[in-house]
Amino acid sequence: MNDAAAHEPVVTLEDVSQRFVTDAGDVVHALAETDLRIPQGQFVSVVGPSGCGKTTLLKIIAGFLTPTGGTARYRGTTITKPGAERGVVFQQPNLYPWYSVRDNVALGMRMRKVGKKERAEKAQRYLDLVGLSDFGDAKPYELSGGMQQRAQIARVLANETDVILMDEPFGALDAITRAKLQADLLAIQRAEQRTVFFITHDVDEAVFLGDRVLVMSARPGRVVLDQPVTLSSQAGRMLGEEMRRTPEFIELRETIAGAIEH
Repeated sequence: MNDAAAHEPVVTLEDVSQRFVTDAGDVVHALAETDLRIPQGQFVSVVGPSGCGKTTLLKIIAGFLTPTGGTARYRGTTITKPGAERGVVFQQPNLYPWYSVRDNVALGMRMRKVGKKERAEKAQRYLDLVGLSDFGDAKPYELSGGMQQRAQIARVLANETDVILMDEPFGALDAITRAKLQADLLAIQRAEQRTVFFITHDVDEAVFLGDRVLVMSARPGRVVLDQPVTLSSQAGRMLGEEMRRTPEFIELRETIAGAIEH
């Protein structure tokens, strides 16, 4: 990789906008012209009111939607369709119930014709990484909701996904499970240096996880605040609940909450 490529953002949006036409023929302006650059290894949290275009933005980056205006690029190449380098973790785990957890994790590798031995080794590595070492032979329906989300994250990681797109992945979980998965996701992201685009309605979660928090306005959605998360010690994130009580954290949370309200 040359120097220019090494410093190019992983994801670039230039004047990206999105309009939909309803069955009644009405035009809905879902996303206003948006510019965004996401560098390698950055964790970007996205918050905003319901219907503000957060998921539309994610679908454009994923390649599920083609923007009606502007251009979305992955490492300089225009995004025209989904790709294995951009994996999506949905709010509800979409695991195949007839496969074991291990086979679900290995599914992307199997589709890419990765050898059986390598598939097994990588699947086990990522099961270990997400804390499911002993559940590879279980069926998804035998796992709790939190464990199913871990399996879904492991599947995305095992597919060597460069950019992980997460649409409120912890929204349906209880508070204790959610806090545990937040800490574990952050540890994995730091270790793997994956780029993460994370949608949430929870301001605390956005600040805890993000290197940067984007606040979007009501429809048509636009970024009204692009807030770096700068704490006295980034390693302090691993303190979990202790960090959430620091003055720095509380100030950031209030700034972001205020931007959403206004």
